[in-house]
Amino acid sequence: MSAVPKVLSIAGTDPSGGAGIQADLKTFSALGAYGMTVVTALVAQTTTGVTGIHEVPAEFAAQQLDTLLTDVPADAVKIGMLGNAALIKAVAAALDIYKPAYVVLDPVMVAKSGDRLLPADAVAALRETLLPRVDLITPNLPEAADLLGEEPAASLADMHGQAQRLRALGARQVLLKGGHLDGDTCVDVLATPDGTVELSAPRIETTNTHGTGCTLSSAIAALRPRHDGWEGAVRAAKAYLTEALRAADSLHVGHGHGPVHHFHAIW
Repeated sequence: MSAVPKVLSIAGTDPSGGAGIQADLKTFSALGAYGMTVVTALVAQTTTGVTGIHEVPAEFAAQQLDTLLTDVPADAVKIGMLGNAALIKAVAAALDIYKPAYVVLDPVMVAKSGDRLLPADAVAALRETLLPRVDLITPNLPEAADLLGEEPAASLADMHGQAQRLRALGARQVLLKGGHLDGDTCVDVLATPDGTVELSAPRIETTNTHGTGCTLSSAIAALRPRHDGWEGAVRAAKAYLTEALRAADSLHVGHGHGPVHHFHAIW
């Protein structure tokens, strides 16, 4: 690996710049990684919701991946929005061929606004084809429940159990995000082959939370090549996101849930 990690985002767009590949590139840059992208969908979206999705054909997504990775191998990969089973299978095939060292999957299924981003019939492809090929998945509670066919976790004890059951589906590590639970502290559960550990962060009082999932998963991908293990990378990524949330209200973007401040430490 070079001194500057080369990190690839495979995801959809967000014209408002708060989520998707735009947020991923900002996160990579803020954390000292060189960002690259393969676009899987063009999304008509802003801080108030999604109005349309134009999916990239799976064959062209595969062409993007082949063209890029034969020239510039990725030190780490973050996978976001994959809108159908064909796209999921194309990405899985590329992972088999190019074998990046670190792969983080943010299983994007439902937007914060409630808009469905992954059809129900593609969830099985995500579960059966992609999960066994990635190193870390970062679902929130509704996404974890969807993958498992269960009700969302209602307690930390539930989260520990669901994180381990997600590992049993094939993912090597699971970061189950607990932001949907109540409390002054947000507690995530990281499940690894060595067991589970709780990672806490203060709950920041802001409505500007657009793109938090994209930002956290891309931060982990950017940081993992420079950490000895996943827990250290996840802790550093959570610290970065906490400060990005703390500074989010200074941006004044849009009329809905505004973005976090990716460049809080630089501007």
